Amino acid sequence: MSDLLLELYSEEIPPTLQEDAKSNISENFTSFFEKNGFKKVVSEIYSTPKRLIFYYSNLPTNIKTEAKVLRGPKVGAPEQAVQGFVKSNNLDPKDIYEEDTDKGKFIFAKTQKKETPVIEEIKKNIPHFLNGLQWRKKMRWGNHDLSWGRPLKSILCLFDKQTISFNFFHLTSTNVTYVDGPLDDKAVVIKDYSHFKKILTDKRITFDNAEREKLITKNIQSFLKKNDCELEINNKLLKQVINLVEDPIVLKGSFLKDFLKLPEELLILTMQHHQRYFPMRSTNNHKLINNFIVVANKEDITNKIIKGNERVLAARLSDAKFFWEKNKSQNLVKQVNKLKGITFYQSLGSLHDKTQRIRVLASLIADFINCKKDDAEIAASICKADLVSDLVGEYPELQGVLGKYFAVEQGFSLQIANAISDHYLPIGPEDRVPKEKISIAVALSDKIDNLVGFFGINEKPTSSKDPYALRRSALGILRILIENRISISLKELINNSKNSYLTQRVNIQNPKFAEEILVFISDRFKNLLKDQKVRPDVIESVLFNSRSDDYYSLFTKIKNLNKVVKSNDGLNVIAVYKRCANILEQSKKDLKQELFGDPEIVLFKHNEENFLFEKINEIREHYTTPARLRTVEQTMGLLAGTKGFVDKFFDNVKVNDENEQIKKNRLELLFLLCKTFDSFADFSKFEV
Repeated sequence: MSDLLLELYSEEIPPTLQEDAKSNISENFTSFFEKNGFKKVVSEIYSTPKRLIFYYSNLPTNIKTEAKVLRGPKVGAPEQAVQGFVKSNNLDPKDIYEEDTDKGKFIFAKTQKKETPVIEEIKKNIPHFLNGLQWRKKMRWGNHDLSWGRPLKSILCLFDKQTISFNFFHLTSTNVTYVDGPLDDKAVVIKDYSHFKKILTDKRITFDNAEREKLITKNIQSFLKKNDCELEINNKLLKQVINLVEDPIVLKGSFLKDFLKLPEELLILTMQHHQRYFPMRSTNNHKLINNFIVVANKEDITNKIIKGNERVLAARLSDAKFFWEKNKSQNLVKQVNKLKGITFYQSLGSLHDKTQRIRVLASLIADFINCKKDDAEIAASICKADLVSDLVGEYPELQGVLGKYFAVEQGFSLQIANAISDHYLPIGPEDRVPKEKISIAVALSDKIDNLVGFFGINEKPTSSKDPYALRRSALGILRILIENRISISLKELINNSKNSYLTQRVNIQNPKFAEEILVFISDRFKNLLKDQKVRPDVIESVLFNSRSDDYYSLFTKIKNLNKVVKSNDGLNVIAVYKRCANILEQSKKDLKQELFGDPEIVLFKHNEENFLFEKINEIREHYTTPARLRTVEQTMGLLAGTKGFVDKFFDNVKVNDENEQIKKNRLELLFLLCKTFDSFADFSKFEV
């Protein structure tokens, strides 16, 4: 079997572009292999800042093509169609001929059995693979026509130790790679993949991404142990750092202790996001210390690397401190007026308008969840005030978080301060939800305001686009309600939010927006349940006829029903329902009158009819108990308890009695039973 090595050597490519390029090019190779029937190809794909490496082994030497007859367009079709047929199948125009078929006269061609060297096909296709690469960002350099993530310097391509020479814009592929020399990159002739790996390893170039991750993680842990410190490995940052270095070296830097007075999130963001450093914590109190870890690309014998990194971080933290000192004392209440100058959305008013709407809705929610209305209104009024600060302008990722610190500095209660930061939560599916009542009120209000506003002006998400993160808002509402065990009517909150928009003279263009929002939330609710491994038929059984918009109660019911349905009670309930429903379905075809589930006791002729009727009434009486006082297990137990009565009914009572009145009455009894079951869940949706 044969192997292929392709290396694209360039100036340093950013981590995200490396991942894109590896994925894009490898997909092209995979498609090529599948198209040609290469089934056992083994791939190794790596990247460093300067190298994209693709190695494929277990390749055949030749591509075998069997002889076959190809049918083309109809005779008389446009010449363009004929030429397309010839070109797409690599045919010689002399090979095509005409032949009659039962569908008319067509152009045909017969190909010959042949073997094509794989090396020739690869040589022909690689330039197309590279040219089709979709970069998020690309550049041109010099007077070259090539656009690439960063300037591409050389291409190495070997097939079974043989150089594949092809042209790609101004470059020609060779058997040469480059390693760092004293002054410039040094060219090295490569014999094969083993030789390639040895050359890079000897030059301390760890080209395997997984190996670099192990090396960096191991060195960081060793370093922390020696220094009696700890840190949380940020996986996103680690992935970036892995792709920033070829020869990873872990170094420790420091900064002035005075900077530790800044908000912790501000320090972390500056180090992680802006500088790609790992902040360090004390093992004693787990607080940040004035040290950080940086992963360099070479040994720092003279300490120049770490000193340079310390200078850059000091400059950034000095700027952050300047803005912090300036903004922390600026009265948040007075800052609210500045929100009038910031547009929330062109048809939905300013951010000031939005905070006023949030305030009204938060006050209503505060009544529902039993928290202080005044505090909820204050928190809602100032929840966006930090957006006008210089510090949030410099660090937009910390909106809300910095507002919390400003509020604490200005003497607001911690609950109000927390509401400013927490009202954006949850941001991602794994993010925490607000737990304090004031935070819950403001967070729900903000998200409902988003949905009502954008649905109201018909700016709704599509299957492929959600520019205003409305799916996130809907899922956030659901998670806040469910995880905090809050039963509340969303319809009422939506209508209240609508009234605030109308009070501000916002033009609600979509008359069905409230209904559409509830459907939208319901769809997110179904997805949330499916993610938690709830059976789809259980979900549909509860939601199909439900008019409830109390999603916490629905969640509890569905989750518990999902457990019980697998038990003996669950199986008995489904069996009873389906047996009765099948009888009704068959009998309805002959019955000329509609059923209402209203049997007449005086027409009962057997004890089994009376016993079943009494059992049904027992269940209906159970339904009158407030939902919070009855469990799914209790209800399913009662429903399952009908099985014995139903079995005796069918054993001793003839449903299709000769007397039409009695027959209809017995069907009414069965219909009442099914209606009673349906009041709890639509058991026709269940799959046995």
